[in-house]
Amino acid sequence: MGQTEWSTLVESICAERGLSVVLSWDMPQGYETANGTFDPVAKTLFLNPAVLQSAPEYEAMFYLVHELRHAEQYQHPERFDETIRRSLPYVVLYDGTCYRLDRGGWQECCLSGEEDFADIYLGLPYEVDANEYAYARVRSLCGDSEELGKLRDFWRPKRRRPEEVYQRLFQRIDEAIESVRSRASAPRCANDTGGDSNG
Repeated sequence: MGQTEWSTLVESICAERGLSVVLSWDMPQGYETANGTFDPVAKTLFLNPAVLQSAPEYEAMFYLVHELRHAEQYQHPERFDETIRRSLPYVVLYDGTCYRLDRGGWQECCLSGEEDFADIYLGLPYEVDANEYAYARVRSLCGDSEELGKLRDFWRPKRRRPEEVYQRLFQRIDEAIESVRSRASAPRCANDTGGDSNG
């Protein structure tokens, strides 16, 4: 399928699910190699055209439907259980960089530790939901196949963690972001700015 057909599919799913999404083929900075991403602040679905052109159709469709599920999670949280709703403001990247959606924007922090952040990311409740939804939707559109099952399994966490683990993680993110925020808003000494306190 070409970009026109993908755009038509996005419009169709958005109409069916009541979504308001802008489609972009230009991946945002830092996501150039990602399959796709959804930004709830900009209400934009970013799809990587290189992936859509090179991947088998079922795989490209899996990524598209996965990201549209994220759009639905953010735009219609009432359709999802409390566990998913609580996880929506938090993003954990593979390297421990984390974000929290707060006051209409993303706040960033970095966690350190021995955690397997890649597996933690895959186990985020909204990621698990998006992957299972994408698998079911693509199976209904393209038919079941061993390859589709392997794709779903690839994006599943290796280890399921209880909800309490994620609640503690979200608390760590909250604390780290508040720490960054308080340092940024603390009054600076003249020596910090290189200026003279006498004006």
